[in-house]
Amino acid sequence: GVIVPEFPHYYFSSILTGIEEAAAARGYRIMVALSGEQYEREASICETFHRHKVCGVIVSQAKDTKNYEHYQQLIDAGIPLVFYDRICTGVNASRVVVDDYMGAYNAVTHLIETGCRHIAYYGSPMQLEISKNRFNGYKDALLKHKLTVDDSIIVICDNRTDAEAITPRLMALDNPPDGFFAVNDDTAIGILYTVKHVGYRVPEDISLCGFSNGQRAVACDPMLTTVEQRGHRVGEEAAKILMDKVEGLSPMDKVEKRVVRTRLIIRGTTR
Repeated sequence: GVIVPEFPHYYFSSILTGIEEAAAARGYRIMVALSGEQYEREASICETFHRHKVCGVIVSQAKDTKNYEHYQQLIDAGIPLVFYDRICTGVNASRVVVDDYMGAYNAVTHLIETGCRHIAYYGSPMQLEISKNRFNGYKDALLKHKLTVDDSIIVICDNRTDAEAITPRLMALDNPPDGFFAVNDDTAIGILYTVKHVGYRVPEDISLCGFSNGQRAVACDPMLTTVEQRGHRVGEEAAKILMDKVEGLSPMDKVEKRVVRTRLIIRGTTR
């Protein structure tokens, strides 16, 4: 069984494709369920998968999950569990993640090297491990280049609607940002739309970088500089770990931790 937090979403759909192809190649079929970013729904899905005797579960946890008992019950029942993207640090299970820290660090370094000195950060809630890693990459890139970490331009915002509502307030500051790093492409596109709407030029006045490299990154004007997550590879790796455990090729109690490298795709929203 595969649990996806939100859909349609380019990154998660590319992960699903990777899982499906790897599973089909070895004779497995997958069941997909959407948590809708809700803890209760996620716990119910785990119970349903257990009841239907799935041979293993691949999961990216919901944003508001803070209780991990439903995961532990699967493990205790001998059902192998593999996390992808949003991992759970509360249980000792295998995981596949992208290198969020280095992805953010390299992106913010690029913004700095192309002239930005006051870079805003738009991120997800900090209880998620990926949020902490991306924020730390952002912060360390600033500190490495002796730039100030300014709390007034660090906001919890991870979707286009909120980005369009929040960005005018930041641009009205006495010292507005000259660059933005966003936790995903949708948020970056919301920022792009807003700064252009209030009269700034991109990238001459404002530089922008997202995180995903989905199809929307090339459907905006200018096209978006972003961090490519390589979701297909994440899905493949997660499926292989799970199938190896099911088939006894890897011990059930061996915790696999795999990191898929990101790469920065430079386009028109940076100088």
